[in-house]
Amino acid sequence: MKFSERLYEKLQPIWRKNHAHPFVQGIGSGTLDKEKFRFFMVQDYLYLIDYAKLFALGAMKTDDVETMGKFAHLLDSTLNTEMALHREYAKKFHISEEELEHAKPSPTTLAYTHYMLHVGQNGTIADLVAALLPCMWSYWEIGKELNQIPGAADHEFYGEWIQMYSSEEFGSLAIWCIDLLDSLTEGKREDELLKLEEIFLNTTRFEYMFWDMSYNLEMWPTDE
Repeated sequence: MKFSERLYEKLQPIWRKNHAHPFVQGIGSGTLDKEKFRFFMVQDYLYLIDYAKLFALGAMKTDDVETMGKFAHLLDSTLNTEMALHREYAKKFHISEEELEHAKPSPTTLAYTHYMLHVGQNGTIADLVAALLPCMWSYWEIGKELNQIPGAADHEFYGEWIQMYSSEEFGSLAIWCIDLLDSLTEGKREDELLKLEEIFLNTTRFEYMFWDMSYNLEMWPTDE
């Protein structure tokens, strides 16, 4: 069994909780409060700034030129395609570029991105991929699932999001990262695999927390 298959099988209960979260389900049904999605868009933009740094770290941690080039492509794609789409899409929710650039991260956004960057900076290339993969993989799975709902991909506000993350282009990036993790874990000892599993589990948990944070519009409780 490939390591990715082991992860997929073992963590299905948590993944199903992510898919069943009312924020995710609200995107699919088109009933999500626009203010909640607006909050999510701002926090996700801030998240992507740090997420992109993981690809830069990936390029630095490998000596394989082809892998370096792919990480560079992922970095470019995140900074110049995905974030550009975020800026354009944000206009539907009356979010200006100035608001995005001056926004402050929530506690959950800070905790999630700082955890990934800590793992990426201090761990191996396999640790880094295990940390960044749940976001990419789960968004692709969620996008595909929501795309099966009749009319969801054509929704005035949420359709573009579903189209983006269910696309073959985005899926190909997820598949590359999945395949990379499988190649990096070939022949590893069980204790090493368990460490990677824990990293993957933690960022999968953070994915749920990010949906929950967005649904509840959670910033610092001391600022209320």
